[in-house]
Amino acid sequence: MNPALIKEAKAALADIEGLVLFAKLRDRPLIQAFTALLQALAAQGADKDAQGLIRPWACFMASLVETELPCQEGGLQQGQGDLYHAVAWMSLTDDNLFTRTAELHPITRAIDSFPQGLFSLAGLDLSRLGRIAAFASSRVGFHIGALIREGLPYLDKAAHTLEEEARFLREAEGQGAGAYPLLDTLFPYHSDWSAALADLIAHIQRSGAGSLGLYRAFRWTGLPEAALQPVQSPDQVRLSSLAGYEQQRALVIANTLRFLEGKPANNLLLYGDRGTGKSATVKALCNEYAKQGLRLLEVPKEQLAALPRILEVLRCRGLHFIIFIDDLSFEKTDDSFTGLKMLLEGGIEARPSQVLIYATSNRRHLVKEYAADRPTTAMAANALATGDMRAFDSMQEQFSLADRFGLTVVFTAPVQEEFLYIAEYIARERGVLTGAPQTEAWKTFRENALRWERWFNGRSPRTAVQYVDWLAGGGGFPWESPPAPPKGV
Repeated sequence: MNPALIKEAKAALADIEGLVLFAKLRDRPLIQAFTALLQALAAQGADKDAQGLIRPWACFMASLVETELPCQEGGLQQGQGDLYHAVAWMSLTDDNLFTRTAELHPITRAIDSFPQGLFSLAGLDLSRLGRIAAFASSRVGFHIGALIREGLPYLDKAAHTLEEEARFLREAEGQGAGAYPLLDTLFPYHSDWSAALADLIAHIQRSGAGSLGLYRAFRWTGLPEAALQPVQSPDQVRLSSLAGYEQQRALVIANTLRFLEGKPANNLLLYGDRGTGKSATVKALCNEYAKQGLRLLEVPKEQLAALPRILEVLRCRGLHFIIFIDDLSFEKTDDSFTGLKMLLEGGIEARPSQVLIYATSNRRHLVKEYAADRPTTAMAANALATGDMRAFDSMQEQFSLADRFGLTVVFTAPVQEEFLYIAEYIARERGVLTGAPQTEAWKTFRENALRWERWFNGRSPRTAVQYVDWLAGGGGFPWESPPAPPKGV
């Protein structure tokens, strides 16, 4: 037996059970598996039969190697048996009363103004979590192996396997230093994690609590328990990869920067022809300014009725949100039309200052227009003579929503030279087009670009991307070597 290890296991169990503000971490699969292993170890006492420890050990190992940690390039990867950084990462990204309060705490205010009760309780929990993370779990594997060899010698191969797994953990312990700079700065080895409180609050103020600190783009699911669904793999488009429409994007960027700086900013309607980069512009903004606290929440048209609920959720958060409604249009002025109009301007409830609405549409006034909705010359003359403006009611209602967007940014289809410039820019960025302009290669590139837009989807940035994608894939063009017809035709 190893009495010292048993005592440490019981101490770690007490720390896990004692969590207050970070209590939800007990529900994480890794902590649950770790707790089950510690409980089995602590309950063993004088009983040297180790067979009851094999399954809890295997479950803990499986959960540990599957637990994700942040990649240097962004995103998450499996942690490869690093308990210390796994616990540190879960602590950093937990969503609880303390982290929510830290997110809302003004950056301009001193740490002394933070609620002292929460500050103290969070410090106690972080001390517990630091001790849990520092538990050398590899010793448990060696301990089980020794018990097996002593009491169950016929399970020698099983003991050997357990000891190999323990060696794997021992190599992982401490080797993650340097791979996770943020975690090592906030939660250094052999330290009391409560000392990180001020730095942890500052990090949460910048990045957000819980999933807001992990992801920059979300979808609204409509489920009260999981309303903000993180987008695991958002489009990586950046502003630098978009060509053309510089004036339009400058206006969108300027409005967004005013928003992030806490200045008055406008809701935006990005209107124009299909494939001109309206949606790409909004997504690129999210990627560009995520570190400044900008988050993107995509709300599909069929969920617009949930806008009051969405505002309730966002009003309690400390970051800045763009509610993104892509391809917005209405067949008629229904309830969702009225709800969005009230949110933009005119409802009794004010829109939160940290929320803006950016919408894209191919329709200037967002609602499908009918000839019957427009007053005739005779109707207009009669209205002028009598002072009756009812002839204009339908048209005014259609215009009312688009007018409530503070800014309308127009993206029109490019002319020929603009289309070629966009295609050349994309091709250079991707290394498809090299060398100096005016060469034969550039001439051929331009000729084929014009053929491509005539053959397929017309002039637009989207068509330019599709053309460059075809070039990057290699091979000839359809007009050079059309595919043979199927046999028998």
